[in-house]
Amino acid sequence: MTGGPAKAYESVAMRPLEPFLIPEKPRGGEADPSTCRSCRPSEFTIWQDEHWRIDGGWETGGLPFIGAIQPREHWLLEDAPVDVLAGLGPLMQRISEAVKTIPSVARCHFSRWNDGAAHLHLWAFARPEGMMQGRGAVLSYWDGMLTEMPEQMMHEHIEIVAEALAAGGGQAFPNR
Repeated sequence: MTGGPAKAYESVAMRPLEPFLIPEKPRGGEADPSTCRSCRPSEFTIWQDEHWRIDGGWETGGLPFIGAIQPREHWLLEDAPVDVLAGLGPLMQRISEAVKTIPSVARCHFSRWNDGAAHLHLWAFARPEGMMQGRGAVLSYWDGMLTEMPEQMMHEHIEIVAEALAAGGGQAFPNR
């Protein structure tokens, strides 16, 4: 990690491995899908279409944009209908292009960890142009380390992404 292509870490110290927790605690919405927060309408939804929605703007950070991509229905990757999943690739392409229309953004990174909620969700992160230490999987860690952007700028970036996505279909800010 200290010698990888991003050169983001000076050193790494792993904590001792804790005992395994079996059975694992259920994720949000796993024991009772009616409690799933991702299934409810959100004030943070910046765009949606028939199958998908993108949320953003929970709090300001250092990265130009962070968005959560999730189906509007309660599905996991393992049980989502193939026709819905078939739309994910083109949607990711649209999100990448929309995020790169934010001034000074070079790339859009995507990730999926799947441990916080029992509802399929992915993350989109904007990497600032020239931030070579932000390449790869470390980009998400930089958000809390970089200087926090002004709230107005965060809202401007969200508007840029939402409008770019809506230009290709779907609806920007459906809950406004």
